[in-house]
Amino acid sequence: MRSIYVFLLLGLASSVLCPAQTMFRGDARHTGTTQEKGPATLHGIKWSFATSARSLASPVLDQGTLFIGSDDCTLYALNAATGKARWKFVTGGPLRSTAAVDSGIVYFGSYDGQLYAVSAEKGELRWKFATGGERRFEAKGLHGSTPSTQTTPDPWDCYQSSPVVAEGRVIFGSGDSQIYALEAKTGALAWKFATGDVVHASPAFADGRVFVGSWDSRLYALDVKTGRELWHFQAGLDPKDHNQVGFQSSPAVVDGVVYVGCRDAQLYALDAATGKEKWRYDNHGSWVITSPAVTNGNVVFGTSDTAKIQVLDAATGTLKRTVQAGSFIFASPTLSGSIAYVGVMNGSLLAVDWEKGAQLWEFQTAAARENKLQVLNPDHTNNLTNQFRNEFFDLHVHSLERIFSVGSIMSTPLVNGGLVYISSTDGNVYAIE
Repeated sequence: MRSIYVFLLLGLASSVLCPAQTMFRGDARHTGTTQEKGPATLHGIKWSFATSARSLASPVLDQGTLFIGSDDCTLYALNAATGKARWKFVTGGPLRSTAAVDSGIVYFGSYDGQLYAVSAEKGELRWKFATGGERRFEAKGLHGSTPSTQTTPDPWDCYQSSPVVAEGRVIFGSGDSQIYALEAKTGALAWKFATGDVVHASPAFADGRVFVGSWDSRLYALDVKTGRELWHFQAGLDPKDHNQVGFQSSPAVVDGVVYVGCRDAQLYALDAATGKEKWRYDNHGSWVITSPAVTNGNVVFGTSDTAKIQVLDAATGTLKRTVQAGSFIFASPTLSGSIAYVGVMNGSLLAVDWEKGAQLWEFQTAAARENKLQVLNPDHTNNLTNQFRNEFFDLHVHSLERIFSVGSIMSTPLVNGGLVYISSTDGNVYAIE
């Protein structure tokens, strides 16, 4: 049942249970849709909670508690109605993995190379599992940067793989190039599968299959029980600049079709049983980092450089409409009826009527309005001159830091009870009404 917020206002929050949205993209298929209603008109901030560092992970919700990770190495459990902290759990590295909650346990990864399982009620450690270690995707001459002979980590590899819980197992990818399946109750290794590079995309699960992409530019379908490869799909490669290569997008699985974006600038539709390509949509060099949302025969996703929210026909891949977002989109959209809620790197949360192709409202962080480093133009588009200075690698890192300074919204919005929950690189978690 939908939360009855008048009861919350009367101080009876503990007796009301919010509908569960317990993992990245809402469910194991990662469809990016919700039956919950979000605000069609912006009223403002209901509450905000300050972590002590930027947050790129997405919030999840279970039993009235919001779970969210931060770069301050901490997982926070917040009262969804008030934003008050219930507990926190500190790890040895930044948390860029969105948590998954199942049977009273919260599962999440940390940049310390561990996958943690803690109790949802009190944040007590149940078990942890050590991978081979975390790292970013790296290459020589990355994005055409200099010096071209030096191997450098990719600053735009922003996320970690978020676990999916299915068939009693916790499944996730790692910087050590492996895909892991652990027994949910004990943390014991059930199986692992080696890919050709870092795995920071999040796996989806449907019909006994795990679907997940790697920085080797392959999307894999694995048997959930054994980890056996059923098929893989090879996307584009870029051996010179390593720019148009790799899966950061996580797949959505709907009606036997896998929809997924790639840094090769394509949005793919693949047959879930065979991996055969049904269609692709070319975004002309603009990365597709977002995970697509799929509903009623439509695919909604965002692009990076061209800053577009695109709506495609799910059967054919034909473009139906486009909404300009103003800045890079890495965050994945959440669909609530005809409204798409989309986080943008210019510090904005957009509400868009995706059926009509019209923007309904825009929320801006205080950092975006201040725009201290002048990385945004007055119309909220990127001031590329102030953001990108030259092709030396250190300046690539600096460029990302500059855009993060406006409170970029990198998280997938969570819609519940008339509110939209997001996190930001300004360090805050927001409840927007």
